[in-house]
Amino acid sequence: MSLIELFLIGISLSMDAFAVSICKGLSVGAIKPKHMALAGIWFGGFQALMPLIGYLLGSTFEQYITSIDHWVAFILLGIIGFNMIKESREDGEEQNASFAFKAMLVLAIATSIDALAVGITFAFLYVDIITAISIIGVTTFAFSAAGIKIGSVFGAKYKSKAEFFGGAVLIALGAKILIEHLFFGG
Repeated sequence: MSLIELFLIGISLSMDAFAVSICKGLSVGAIKPKHMALAGIWFGGFQALMPLIGYLLGSTFEQYITSIDHWVAFILLGIIGFNMIKESREDGEEQNASFAFKAMLVLAIATSIDALAVGITFAFLYVDIITAISIIGVTTFAFSAAGIKIGSVFGAKYKSKAEFFGGAVLIALGAKILIEHLFFGG
């Protein structure tokens, strides 16, 4: 998987955290740099941790799934992508302004579950996991920090567009993996 593809996955996975960060920015009032840093660390950290866990799980079961790994990647990325698009069409849930440990832990886990599934596909695609989680973590940090600021300035206007874009990119990458394997022996 190329660096560009990993960067696109990083952007796609960061869209949930970006959307939540926008909502957090709406609810906080006066934004401080610490709010942006906290969102970036929580969301970026979990977006990097979850693919690593998924990768380790996928590597454990790789020998049983190698013959269908392209289908697994296609289905998982497709499900995650369609779910993100579906969520982009729904009314947003209410966010609170708390950056407390408990509030942020729940949000960080909730926004990074899809990254766990992507990590599983990384094991089948022989991705350099350190590069992948670094790109995903840094990208999510940047989008989350920016989301806090954007939320305070522009409001929830871009939340659904960000989730839709992220879902569409994941579906396209899943289709690309399947097509490469079926037609080009990739």
